[in-house]
Amino acid sequence: MRLVVGVSGGSGIPYALSVLQSLHELQVETHLVVSSGAKRVMSAEGGPQLPELTALASHVHDDRDLAASVASGSYRTGGMLIVPCSAGTLAKVAGGFADTLLSRAAHVTLKERRRLVLALREDPLPRPMLENMLRVHDAGATVMTASPGFYHAPKDVNELLHFVTARLLDQFGLDVPGFRRWADKEEREQEETK
Repeated sequence: MRLVVGVSGGSGIPYALSVLQSLHELQVETHLVVSSGAKRVMSAEGGPQLPELTALASHVHDDRDLAASVASGSYRTGGMLIVPCSAGTLAKVAGGFADTLLSRAAHVTLKERRRLVLALREDPLPRPMLENMLRVHDAGATVMTASPGFYHAPKDVNELLHFVTARLLDQFGLDVPGFRRWADKEEREQEETK
């Protein structure tokens, strides 16, 4: 499988790192596009930095390179994930703007009817953002929020990141090792006695 991974300027670069780590472990070919806004957020947040992300990607594309392979519909991919997806990137995708490689790749993904998953990491949600979420949904994208569940009894932040990563990659039919799915009471008891 080949996936495009876009990283835009929303807070939450650790989510992108977690996704890229899992895709690397699953041996999925990745094409990474990082926006200038994401680079500013990396610097401001002090978390994962660009070299950590690019080291995990199969291919890295400059967001200004509109001639890159992933800008063309004839370049086959299994889809695209934008994590985190900023409100600005959401608005570009909703409006069909393709002025950067990240937004162009998202546009191509929609026009080719491939899976596009947008992992939003922003609260509260104002009306224009909600309307843009509906617009991208109606265009064929999947909108998800980077909000972890707690039924898997996470012990640390990495387990919360892992939860969101697993749910995002579920959208592409990928199973992330170690992801604990919802189970009914009997299944949980059986798992605990193992």
